[in-house]
Amino acid sequence: MTFQITIEPSGRTFEAQDGEVLLAAGIRQGIGMPYGCKDGACGSCKCKLVSGQVSHGPHQAKALSPEEEAAGHVLTCCATAQSDVVLESRQVTAEGAFPIKKIPVRVSGLEKRTPDVMVLKLQLPATDTFRYHAGQYVDFLLRDGAKRSYSMANAPHTQAESPSLQVHIRHMPGGLFTDQVFSTLKEKDILRIEGPHGSFYLREDSDKPIVLLASGTGFAPIKAIIEHMQHKGITRPMSLYWGGRRPADLYMNDWVVAQAANMPQFHYVPVLSDALPEDAWTGRTGFVHQAVLQDLPDLSGHEVYACGAPIVVDSARRDYVQSAGLPAEAFFADSFTSAADQA
Repeated sequence: MTFQITIEPSGRTFEAQDGEVLLAAGIRQGIGMPYGCKDGACGSCKCKLVSGQVSHGPHQAKALSPEEEAAGHVLTCCATAQSDVVLESRQVTAEGAFPIKKIPVRVSGLEKRTPDVMVLKLQLPATDTFRYHAGQYVDFLLRDGAKRSYSMANAPHTQAESPSLQVHIRHMPGGLFTDQVFSTLKEKDILRIEGPHGSFYLREDSDKPIVLLASGTGFAPIKAIIEHMQHKGITRPMSLYWGGRRPADLYMNDWVVAQAANMPQFHYVPVLSDALPEDAWTGRTGFVHQAVLQDLPDLSGHEVYACGAPIVVDSARRDYVQSAGLPAEAFFADSFTSAADQA
């Protein structure tokens, strides 16, 4: 048995098999709806059920509360159709989205930027082409069948110089993958990835000013977006607010300062939440998402691209829409949901 799924207002349609998760069915047929964790933990795929019936699998209340579900909201990453369904989702990728591939990659570099942040460089097969949007991510396929997701930190055009990817990995002690990265992984090791995934990338059909919001290694896809804008000559006003606890958490601060010096439309605001006297920090302090509101109390004419810890992304989405007039559809997010968050 199959059900027809219609996405409004785009009018795109696809079929879902009985028991098939809506998001997976859409991706399988080249229709990219917004998503993040794919595990019912982040809420990035939440959309409105216009008509029809769905059944939800396990998910977290912070991603979809009972009240939201009763009001007709759906998490496409864990919902299956019980009838033909019409959904309202404004962030749907155009036809011809890049194909999702499983490919081997070779470790070509391991650079420890701080004691708990590693910049991992991966060489792609010379005989294959891996296409993606700046801001998207890949899944690392682990031997036990588990997956770990990391954003590409280099823009697609850099493939012309060398077919390689860069990812930024924060060590999570006890983490299945990050313990390996920080202890036994070495150059020339082979890993397997699948991608590209995600709906977090620059909407180039807009001319609105951009707010880039990052916490910690949520900077990785933001870096790719900045590189992409430089390469394409996109001159929309752009502000980056990058938050960390201590100065070391802004592990590529010098790189950002250098880019801002060459981009007149680019404004950079680093923010620390737990600066100590010995840090001699003279910059902004507090919560990074609130620093945006202090500078831009009216976001009604902006687009926001936010990436980082779920609490930062969720707080920004709520406050910017409710207090600063940001249209909900102008908030694009990639929430870094860890395995512990998903559990």
